[in-house]
Amino acid sequence: MGCASSIHISDRVVYHSGKESEDSHSPQQTNTTQHQGNPASGLPLKPPSCKVRDSTFIYIYTDTDPLCVYTTLTEVQFGPMKLFKDPLQVLLVFAKEDSQSNGFCWACEKANFRCSMARTPESALECFLEKHHDLVIIDHRHSRHFDAEALCRSIRAVNSSENTVIVAVVKRPDREEASVMPLINAGFNRRYVENANMMACYNELLQLEHGEVRAQFKLRAGNAIFTALEQSQEAIEITSEDQVIQYVNPAYESIMGYQQGELIGKEIIEVPKSEKNKPDLLETINSCIRKGKEWQGIYYAKKKNGDSIQQNVKITPVIGQGGKIRHYVSINRPLNDNNKTDKSSERVQAESQTDIQSSKHKDRRKGSLDVRSTTSRGSDGSSQRRHSSMARIHSMTIEAPITKVINIINAAQESSPMPVAEALDRVLEILRTTELYSPQLGTKDEDPHTNDLVGGLMTDGLRRLSGNEYIFSTKQPHHLPSHLTTPLSLNDIPPRIAQTMENEDSWDFDIFNLEAATLKRPLTYLGLKIFSRFGVCEFLNCPEATLRSWLQVIEANYHSSNSYHNSTHAADVLHATAYFLCKERVKQSLDPIDEVAALIAATVHDVDHPGRTNSFLCNAGSELAILYNDTAVLESHHAALAFQITTRDDKCNIFKNIERNEYRTLRQAIIDMVLATEMTKHFEHVNKFVNSINKPLAALEENGGNNDEESVKSILTSPENRILVKRMLIKCADISNPCRPQELCIEWAGRISEEYFAQTDEEKRQGLPVVMPVFDRNTCSIPKSQISFIDYFITDMFDAWDAFADLPNLMQHLDNNFKYWKGLDERKLHSLRPPPDVLKVRETLPEHEDSCASAKSDFATSRQKKSPEQERKQTDG
Repeated sequence: MGCASSIHISDRVVYHSGKESEDSHSPQQTNTTQHQGNPASGLPLKPPSCKVRDSTFIYIYTDTDPLCVYTTLTEVQFGPMKLFKDPLQVLLVFAKEDSQSNGFCWACEKANFRCSMARTPESALECFLEKHHDLVIIDHRHSRHFDAEALCRSIRAVNSSENTVIVAVVKRPDREEASVMPLINAGFNRRYVENANMMACYNELLQLEHGEVRAQFKLRAGNAIFTALEQSQEAIEITSEDQVIQYVNPAYESIMGYQQGELIGKEIIEVPKSEKNKPDLLETINSCIRKGKEWQGIYYAKKKNGDSIQQNVKITPVIGQGGKIRHYVSINRPLNDNNKTDKSSERVQAESQTDIQSSKHKDRRKGSLDVRSTTSRGSDGSSQRRHSSMARIHSMTIEAPITKVINIINAAQESSPMPVAEALDRVLEILRTTELYSPQLGTKDEDPHTNDLVGGLMTDGLRRLSGNEYIFSTKQPHHLPSHLTTPLSLNDIPPRIAQTMENEDSWDFDIFNLEAATLKRPLTYLGLKIFSRFGVCEFLNCPEATLRSWLQVIEANYHSSNSYHNSTHAADVLHATAYFLCKERVKQSLDPIDEVAALIAATVHDVDHPGRTNSFLCNAGSELAILYNDTAVLESHHAALAFQITTRDDKCNIFKNIERNEYRTLRQAIIDMVLATEMTKHFEHVNKFVNSINKPLAALEENGGNNDEESVKSILTSPENRILVKRMLIKCADISNPCRPQELCIEWAGRISEEYFAQTDEEKRQGLPVVMPVFDRNTCSIPKSQISFIDYFITDMFDAWDAFADLPNLMQHLDNNFKYWKGLDERKLHSLRPPPDVLKVRETLPEHEDSCASAKSDFATSRQKKSPEQERKQTDG
């Protein structure tokens, strides 16, 4: 048949160099038994149908003789499943050939394992991505050739390595036995003390095959079982022998209205029970299943929203180790006539999903958006399984994307059973709303701190004018004060200030030290250094003196009397922006013009901020609110004023020497980023970032395509995605306080609280609606407000940003700070810090004494706040 020349079969091992050879597409068989087909060998001259127990013969015919390749399929029993395992695939990673590598090669050949050899970490990783070996053996004896632990981590970073067994070959110890923990931490399953004896290598491979490798093979098959559970239409719940909930499937979540994270780890008795069951029913069920018997019958379950649902339930005890009951599996199916007995049950299922969405940010320990799983580890498709319910829209004729979605839903309703059709009605109702990305507030169990905080930050006020309109923005912008003595260049910065900025490229940089050293003018100094580091003057073709003048006039237009929204906050956001721009994934996505736009946007993003929220300005009928139609009032003002200040005077016009088209591009990027800091679009920006960038990157990684540079590049550098990256970057920089080191986080919390307290005071004085009632300086719990802010805004956004930019240090700070605020809240403390000798003080104080006064005293003295007049004098001095 003329095919022999295209088939290469080695008699030992495939050596993988990391580059394709001419015959790289030819089938390669390692460690196989070969026989030339001729009458003397006893092999037939035409293809037979040949199968033997646990084995298969494959005949490949050439012009003259057949070639018999012997392949073994091992039968493995996994519970009731019968699995068939291909011959073991082994990857040997040895920099040089020696007796140890030869011993494993011989052992693989003797055991009929498929074996590949790699000499470098690069070729090893490439080979693994191609073949996904069951067993990887890495030479850990000679660190001068390559870092075995780093290679192991690289392999473990690939999703398909989850069930791979990795062995480290280590030197025989001269003296004391070394700990294996460094190997385990690197991802190794086992170590092999060097022994080149061929039978020792062979025995090791056999033990691995029948031990760890086979166990991992069974675990891999367990994915199929979980897939079946996830896709099942019946509600399934698995508990431990102590009746602690270990698993519920999506159907259970949909029917009962709970999220998985709300149930896992809870005891069954903690879940609310329906009053419709007979009093002794639970006792009867427990008595039956604890004897190892299956129970089946009718049971009323209580959904999250309080409604009862009648179900046909089967509970099966699962016998495990020691012949004892280790699990209980409950399969629940709602009765068909339940629609008649409980008219609203199916409709409420959809409503309960809306409840889930609205409360998804309530606790960072509950798996709210679960951005890590949808980004760095792939999506579980939960969003596709949980469609809520809505009313029909028949009159839509314009074929916009949303119209197509509605038409598809309408078509699906025609052939759907009644519960599904009613659920789709609710879907259509939700699609009619304008805020598709913002969670709904106002549920009965919503934390008032969350309601007030989110309501204040994400709404444009109550649109209710009073007699005293809030006069704002009638003032002219500040010009550059003539007496400021900022240095001409970086070389002229005073040594004490230069020393304070030495570690400005570190995330733990203390902006408050710089604030003190510069007499509350940190933005100019830090801006000079960061803009110099990023080559902004070279990009804009402007002298450093122009940049210095621009930074000075921008800083002069920040209000030093604001406790939070002042130039120190702007410098802090600039620092965070510069830090994020240095992250590898961010650098891959953005061009130099994007970096310059981000640094400028961070510098000006809150310029001329009055220390009041958008809602306050809208309620007060301020001139700015009227000018910008109550929409993104402050953010629009910041962007417009920044360009007004910059372009009116050539001495500080940093844009005067760039081309018109470049200026328009830069201007548009700066405006877009400043407007992105407005909180009403917070969830829209985060969701678009996750769906357009993180999920596609995760899908590439799952499919082994994370080395496909072109695909990754196309995701990172598309114009639309670059915009999303820049928005996400400045949003995270703007509200990164909870991710700062704890002392900095506490200071920022005190400053923003004081600014909100001052707004509440003014609202009460002017008879305006109080936007955030919890921020009353006499009653507010600062820890509760921080917990709400972290739960609702910070956790999911930084999970997504960390999955993209890799920021483990920030996530550790976030976790520490959340625990700190939780600890204060659990002790019923309202202050920023626990008071000194709190236990002794509590013993002497009456139980009813309010701790809020001491909380505010702590804050007032923490930074020795001065009056606006005093601060102005200090700054001018």
